[in-house]
Amino acid sequence: MNSKSSRTVSRYRRFGLLLLLLALAAAGIYLWNLRKGGKIPPVPSAEVRSGDFVDYIELRGDIAVRSATVISAPTNAGDLQILKLVQNGARLKKGDRVAEFDPTSLQRNADQYRATLKQVEAEIARANAQQLLSEEQIRTDVMSAQFALERARLDASTRDVIPAIENEKNVLALAKAEQKLRELEIKIASDRVGAEANLAGTLRRRDKAKADLEQAERNLNALMLLSPADGIIALLPNSRGRTTIRSTSTPVFKEGDRVWAGAAIAEIPDLSTIHAVAPVYESDRGRVEQGQPVTLTIEAVPDREHGGRVGDISPLARIDSSTYPIRKSFDLRVKLEQPDPRLRAGMTATLRVEVERIHNAVVIPAEAIFEKGGRIVAYVLGKGGYRERALNLARRGGSQVMVAAGLKPGERIALKDPTVPESQE
Repeated sequence: MNSKSSRTVSRYRRFGLLLLLLALAAAGIYLWNLRKGGKIPPVPSAEVRSGDFVDYIELRGDIAVRSATVISAPTNAGDLQILKLVQNGARLKKGDRVAEFDPTSLQRNADQYRATLKQVEAEIARANAQQLLSEEQIRTDVMSAQFALERARLDASTRDVIPAIENEKNVLALAKAEQKLRELEIKIASDRVGAEANLAGTLRRRDKAKADLEQAERNLNALMLLSPADGIIALLPNSRGRTTIRSTSTPVFKEGDRVWAGAAIAEIPDLSTIHAVAPVYESDRGRVEQGQPVTLTIEAVPDREHGGRVGDISPLARIDSSTYPIRKSFDLRVKLEQPDPRLRAGMTATLRVEVERIHNAVVIPAEAIFEKGGRIVAYVLGKGGYRERALNLARRGGSQVMVAAGLKPGERIALKDPTVPESQE
């Protein structure tokens, strides 16, 4: 049994030794081909150049504007519903329609105020007619009282020719006539004051009904929002339009949405204040300064790159909960140089902030360096193929590496390890 196990172990050892010899033979043949000018493996390559080493920070941000004209719903119209709304991004001229609201409820209110005004005006007309009738009746009573007073005075003037008893009766009649006339005058004054008070209250009701009707008509006229200037319309988010509490995106206003009083529905950005904004994390904040050049790539305008410079950087950090783990960031603004007229607020942009530039440096792509046995090497193309060469690096950038020693401008280097067969990559 032991003899059989020994033979099995010996057989496995011989098989492993055979595989090792085959691998060494293959490697030897491969290296021999490289030294003897055999077939050079097809790998991508790049030329070592002398130029500017640029180190940059890549950020992700958006295009924004500093100022915009906001278009809001009427403030005194209550809860409204959008009937018609222009498309987001539409180009408008001053006076063009932006939105139109359902006038049903406001029209009903205006009809009620109009009916109330007519009713109050009818009451005023009726009160004026009654006042005229009352004044005519009082005027008649006054004339009768004045006639009775004159008669009583005549009767009292005959006291020398009539008995004393008759004279006393005439004196009493005169006093009674005078008292009645005074009472009528007082009644005229009090009735006039009461009529004026009643009429004043009715007039106040009429003024209120008229003011309510005028306000309702103004609200009806305000149900159509017009563009205050030429520009590109940008619809604003509707906070009531979220489908779920956990939803991170807020939809913009659309036709059929309910709108509260004074809600900001859309805006016309001032394109002369266009700029880019992006968050800078704490690890990069110390490398970014005002005035540094920035190259922007806009996803919506991919046919050109846009230039700019770092403007202001927020002095206070804010919590960025869009990443995990949660990090702190600073808001960075970039002033655009000769902004493209196709740019719009809200477009996504990639920003490359140039934080350092060194002239007359030996520069190679970052993918041309490899780590072998604790050393940084590159594969340089020679007569027999690619040969490994140790490098001394000065700086590392996002896509470039500055070489201090080991390469010369004009040499060609591999962008992937040529010693690794394609089947093992």
